[in-house]
Amino acid sequence: MTIAPGKKIYFLSDFHLGAPDEQSSLAREKKIVAFLDKAKQDAFEIFLLGDMFDFWYEYKKVVPKGHVRILGKLAEIADAGIPMHFFVGNHDMWMKDYFQKELNMKVYHEPHPFIYNGKKFYIGHGDGLGPGDHGYKALKKIFRNPVCQFMFGVLHPTLGIAIANYFSRKSRAKTGSSDEIFLGEDKEWLMVYSREVLQREHFDYFIFGHRHLPLDFKLNDNSRYINLGDWIRNFTYAVFDGNELQLKKWEG
Repeated sequence: MTIAPGKKIYFLSDFHLGAPDEQSSLAREKKIVAFLDKAKQDAFEIFLLGDMFDFWYEYKKVVPKGHVRILGKLAEIADAGIPMHFFVGNHDMWMKDYFQKELNMKVYHEPHPFIYNGKKFYIGHGDGLGPGDHGYKALKKIFRNPVCQFMFGVLHPTLGIAIANYFSRKSRAKTGSSDEIFLGEDKEWLMVYSREVLQREHFDYFIFGHRHLPLDFKLNDNSRYINLGDWIRNFTYAVFDGNELQLKKWEG
């Protein structure tokens, strides 16, 4: 696909709206909406790489309370005819068809390749990829199981969301500040995974979220690994203008 002159593709990830409390989440949501409002002016497409919410479950008739500003802004962008892509993260993996129907947004549960202006992109959230993290990979299979999802949906939303929020907080407490530290090429699992993919097929850019650490790393002379960071501490995003991809920080 060829990007229209003067247009750009935006990539951002890991908002974790709802965490750690309503007040700070609301302030962060307003900042994200301001960014999207500006990006809308020259966006060719927008990629959201998961964990938009700290927890999301699509009940049949219930929408989780809150986050109306960002949902409204995404609806506005969709109505303006700007294509959007959403990659399901580990905090919002229980996403079904709400975004497709309400926001005309394509939703992906696995990494996916794209080609723009002759450049090849490999894009995904990043959870469960590469070596290691076997405990989470086993847990992910359970969470993805349709029977488990149905059983959770039987719970009243007040109870279900309370349980989910408890485990989300527990997960963040366990992670602590480890996301702020670069582990090295051999221990950054997404970097290792990208190199494995490169052995089978060339990509110019590997773009992931999940890690919460902004990274722009050269895998070889022709391929780069980009981690988008987050919108909790870093407020970072990537933008492709048709020629170059840059990792930037939103200062608005």
